[in-house]
Amino acid sequence: MDHTAPAPTPAIPRPLFVYALLYGGMTVLAGVLGFKQIALPLGFTTLAVESGIFAFLMLVAISSAISQLYGRGMANRLVLWGFAPLGLSILLIQLVLAFPPSPQMPPENLAAFETVLSQTGRIMIAGPIAYGVSLLLNVWLFEKLRGDGDGGGFWMMLRGGLASAVSQAVDTLIFITVAFYGQFDIVPLLIGQAIAKVVLSFVLVPLIIWVLVRFAREG
Repeated sequence: MDHTAPAPTPAIPRPLFVYALLYGGMTVLAGVLGFKQIALPLGFTTLAVESGIFAFLMLVAISSAISQLYGRGMANRLVLWGFAPLGLSILLIQLVLAFPPSPQMPPENLAAFETVLSQTGRIMIAGPIAYGVSLLLNVWLFEKLRGDGDGGGFWMMLRGGLASAVSQAVDTLIFITVAFYGQFDIVPLLIGQAIAKVVLSFVLVPLIIWVLVRFAREG
């Protein structure tokens, strides 16, 4: 009879566990927040931006921080595992929409619910494609710019902003083209979204990466 003790399960670093939980939540939240457009002041003008961009930039920052802390392979696995909550949320939403509503539910509430959560097939296809391509591209660029050594400090923040700006421009191009091409002139929307995402990539993402990396190393 074999009395050999089972090998201990490797412990997951606490920051990695916490950031993975946040990442999964952001993949779901980004799609819901995207139904509201906000007026974003930018110099002497105002851009109409879908508010899901903030959750998506959190995905970019978290994946970059994971890459900095645990390597590109771990960051890529995080991005790929992100398809799980994203896909499951889409399936559950479709399931709930298929059920008949309760007679006690006010009609205006039902209309609002279906308006927010009923997505066209093209949007449901565009979201996962843009997510996968842009997030994997972000991790690749972030690591490609690292160079020799740790690549931390100001250089970490700068390459985080650069990688985010490029990947978010690609994300905008893929999503808007797949979701809306042929329905209306998409050029103004492409330009506005790309400008907003590039600006926010340099303003928000470097700071978020710095906070996440510092928290992981000091926590």
